[in-house]
Amino acid sequence: MTHSMTAFASRTGTLGSASWSWELRGVNARGLDMRFRMPDGIEGLETALRSALTKVLARGNVTVNLRLNREDTGGALAVDEPYLDEVLKALDLVQERAFAMGVTLGQPTAADVLSQRGVLVAAKTDEDAQALADALIADVAPLVADFVNMRVSEGAALAAVVAAQLDQIEKLTHAAAKAAEARAPQVKESLTTALRRVMDDVAEIDEARIAQELAVLAVKSDVTEEIDRLMAHVVAAKDLLGQDKPAGRKFDFLAQEFNREANTLCAKAQAPVLTAIGLDLKAVIDQMREQIQNVE
Repeated sequence: MTHSMTAFASRTGTLGSASWSWELRGVNARGLDMRFRMPDGIEGLETALRSALTKVLARGNVTVNLRLNREDTGGALAVDEPYLDEVLKALDLVQERAFAMGVTLGQPTAADVLSQRGVLVAAKTDEDAQALADALIADVAPLVADFVNMRVSEGAALAAVVAAQLDQIEKLTHAAAKAAEARAPQVKESLTTALRRVMDDVAEIDEARIAQELAVLAVKSDVTEEIDRLMAHVVAAKDLLGQDKPAGRKFDFLAQEFNREANTLCAKAQAPVLTAIGLDLKAVIDQMREQIQNVE
C-alpha cells in the first residue's frame, strides 16, 4: 500500500492541573528527519517518540510540537533554589555597587527576597512529574497511529492519481507504436531519396559505406526500443503501487527513466503525429513526477 509523506495529527489531554496539546506534521523529504519541540525535563518522552516513529516511517520530514500548561492550584509552595541563588547574587551586586558609590542601602529581609517573582513556586513532587511523563508517553501510540492513518489515506488517493497517469502513459505509448508503424513508408521513402541523391552526386560508389550510412539513419529513426522500455517502466511502476514497503525512491528513479525515453522518442520522431504524442507523454510524466515526490 502506498503511503504519503504528507500528514497531520493532533491530540489533547489533561492530568490534574496540567493540560497539553500535540501536533504531529509530516512533509516530503529524501530521508527521515525528525524534529521535536517540547518542554524540557520530561524523562523518556523523546525516546518514546523516536522509537514509535522510526518503527512506522521510512521517509519524511516530521515535526512534533508539544504545548504543556500547568495551572497554579494554590497548593504547597517550594523555593526554586537555582533561581533564588541568582536573585541573591543580584542583590549582592547591588549592595557592592552602592557601597562603592557611597550610597547606604538597607539590608533586604527574607520576606523581601521571597516576594521576588519566581522565587516561590508551586511544589511539584517526583510522583507528580512521573505521573505526567507516563500520561504523555501513553499519548504517543495513539498520536502516531492517527498520523499513520492519515498517511495511508493520503497515500491511497495519491496511488489512484498515479495509477490513472500510468494508464494514460500506457495508452500514449501504444499510440506511439501505431504512429511509428504508420510512418514506416515515409521513413523508407526518405531513406531512398537520400540514397538516390548520394548516388547521383558520387562518381564512384562505395557500397559498404552507403550501407553503413543507411544503417545509421535507420537506427536514428527507429523508436522500437524506446517504446519497449516505456511499456516495461509502466509495468514496473504499477507493480510498485501494489507493494507494501516504501517505494518512493524507486518511483523517482522510474520517473527519470520515463522522461529520458520520452525525450528520445521526440528526438527520433520525424513525424508530426509521433512528435505530438511524445510531447503529451512528457507532460503526463512531469505531472506524475510531481505526485510521486510525496510517496514514501
